[in-house]
Amino acid sequence: MDYASRERNPARHLPSITMVVVLHLLMGYALVTGLARKAIDVLKQPIETKIIEEIKKPPPDTPPPPPPKLALPPPPFIPAPEINIQAPVQAAPTITTAPAVKPPPVPVAPPAPVQPYIRKDFKPSTRIEPQFPRQALQQGLSGRVKAWMHVAPTGAVTEVEIKESSNSLFNREVIRALSQWKFAADPVGFIVEQEILFNLKD
Repeated sequence: MDYASRERNPARHLPSITMVVVLHLLMGYALVTGLARKAIDVLKQPIETKIIEEIKKPPPDTPPPPPPKLALPPPPFIPAPEINIQAPVQAAPTITTAPAVKPPPVPVAPPAPVQPYIRKDFKPSTRIEPQFPRQALQQGLSGRVKAWMHVAPTGAVTEVEIKESSNSLFNREVIRALSQWKFAADPVGFIVEQEILFNLKD
């Protein structure tokens, strides 16, 4: 028996046809009894879903951040005071001519006086011996006096100057006696240095 003849045999297709008929009957029964609606309602129920969060690892121990630095507030603005400065009025320069002033004359120093020549123990032409003072005799004092006699060109003594004295009691008598001395005339004049001794006699 060939393949075509075998396929035309109705008995071979009977199980397939039977299954199709049974399915149609079941579907009709379901439609009639409402089983299909219940199945749809079951499918319509909400599906519960749960979101599982991922477990985060705890952060490592880190030191807390430093506190923020507080900036100092800016200083208050103080406006500068207005100062009105008036520029000085400059007067026009005036040129005045001063009369020429002659410089004062330079004082001429007087010539230095000529130091007279000093003669020691120069013999006079006239000599007056001094007297021993009475007060020195009463007190029993001896003394020595050195004097300068300023002699004029005429030979007269113009001044007696005491240079050294052991006791002032003898000065007055020396000046009185030496003022009367006379010397030879000299064209310039001079100074005679004389020493007078006062000694007590036994």
